Amino acid sequence: MNADFINLTTENIIDEHLCCIIRSKKPHPGIDAKRRWLSDRLKEGHVFRKLNAKATVFIEYAPLETAWVPITGSNYLYVYCLWVLGSYKGKGYGKSLIEYCLTDAKEKGKSGICMLGATKQKAWLSDQSFAKKFGFEVVDTTDNGYELLALSFDGTTPKFAQSAKKQNIESKELTIYYDMQCPYVHQNIETIKQYCKIHNIPLSLIQVDTLQKAKELPCVFNNWAVFYKGSFETVNLLDIGYLKRILKK
Repeated sequence: MNADFINLTTENIIDEHLCCIIRSKKPHPGIDAKRRWLSDRLKEGHVFRKLNAKATVFIEYAPLETAWVPITGSNYLYVYCLWVLGSYKGKGYGKSLIEYCLTDAKEKGKSGICMLGATKQKAWLSDQSFAKKFGFEVVDTTDNGYELLALSFDGTTPKFAQSAKKQNIESKELTIYYDMQCPYVHQNIETIKQYCKIHNIPLSLIQVDTLQKAKELPCVFNNWAVFYKGSFETVNLLDIGYLKRILKK
């Protein structure tokens, strides 16, 4: 099955499909932003492995030291995304992708692999029940139900940065931290900006554009984080319905 997969490189990234379910024959700003972000990350050991097809079947991970998340630890890999959607489910692709990551980690002498999870599965996080079948365990938690899952090879474990457990900020207005890793971020921001403008809702958008900013975030983060009235709400991208529920609080 490995012959069905390819890894993105700085040479092939321009021409390869990026797997997310955005379908656009014209240049798409979210996809273009993702390519730029990913091109820089590949030089840091970031891995994007995908089915060699126009499908949402891929895994994306990076050395924890250079992963844009407020998680600390030594010699780990961090899994941002592991997705298999649609008719490709149930064919062993997810198993093949996670096993590739495990093999890669061991060949590189890593101490283990980790990923963001939650006590209740979140819509924009990889399937943690699937990860637990491979031995991932909860090694750290936040007060609002997010979990750090890890598969340790040597007994060491990563943890959330202390700042990530703060989960509050001084600003009371709707505040969103984001980076350009996910192609959906751009269009989600535009939707929220338009809604807030029409309804005169104060909005603060903070782009996380450096590793240092990511490591010092005041909440858990995979590429997106929402605060309202000073409190952390979610790492989920927002549709208008979800946004309205937050604003009613």
